[in-house]
Amino acid sequence: MDDWKTLTARAGASGHDLVGWMMWDPPAIAAYEALGVPNGTGWVVAWRLASLGDVQPQAAAATTYSINPDVIAAVIGLYGAATDTDSILAVRDAAIEPGLADIAPGLLDELADLAEPLWRGVDAVHFGARPLFAANRSRRPSDDTHPGVSAWLAANCLRELRGDNHWALCASLDLDDVEVGLLHSVMVDIEEYGSEEWIARSRGNDDASIERGWDRLEAKGFATGRAISDEGRRFRLDLEDRTDVLTAPAWRAVGEQATTRFCDAIEPHHDAFVARIDATAGPRWMPAVRTTTRASRSAN
Repeated sequence: MDDWKTLTARAGASGHDLVGWMMWDPPAIAAYEALGVPNGTGWVVAWRLASLGDVQPQAAAATTYSINPDVIAAVIGLYGAATDTDSILAVRDAAIEPGLADIAPGLLDELADLAEPLWRGVDAVHFGARPLFAANRSRRPSDDTHPGVSAWLAANCLRELRGDNHWALCASLDLDDVEVGLLHSVMVDIEEYGSEEWIARSRGNDDASIERGWDRLEAKGFATGRAISDEGRRFRLDLEDRTDVLTAPAWRAVGEQATTRFCDAIEPHHDAFVARIDATAGPRWMPAVRTTTRASRSAN
């Protein structure tokens, strides 16, 4: 196997599908609300932040990167006053099996015998500068966990690994939280999103923050006239490729056969996962499952 970058990109897209719906899962939100969080507010990020345990909002914001720190602080304040992080993770774990049964019947069973190779991939990577990956890896499922749920949890670790790698690259290139939101518009259909600013604004950034983000991108040559330039487009696509290169060692440890089986199992359900997000969150949310490069990257 020579082209691990392409297979890693394919696995990354499949991982986004497999995990992303959890952010707006109605039964999970209801159970989160039952813990005492008013209206279940903040579940979209709370289940990810919970893996970090009791952590300062500023540190949590550093791990999520593109989400406005004030949003992160507000979410932690809400759930911190009502419950604990272990209870939030228990809500997440309990939602996996019924959620997948509803969206993609039979998929959990297909994933069951991939748990071992997926965890092998998780264990093959060092934790350095990968906080969300490390936090999730430390919370291994018990031996009596459904193997398909275990596979989901391992895939979530690998998804967080990819995210941590991406943010490390962004930080090394002096991109702030608003800039990365604006640049991600390169990856989606702008006609669907309506604006190159939609993603950055969806992360809680106001007009003044958006203006500063455009100013920074223009100073770097990545934007012109409050729009991403051709150089910015090339830069963002290259950043995606570099992220895949950094993440490839984990999937290489999973193995070519198991990684291909993982993708083959999930890809037929892509439309169902997107439909679930559309129904529970609305169109445009979870841009990682809507990338315009998805088809071409998977076909290569």
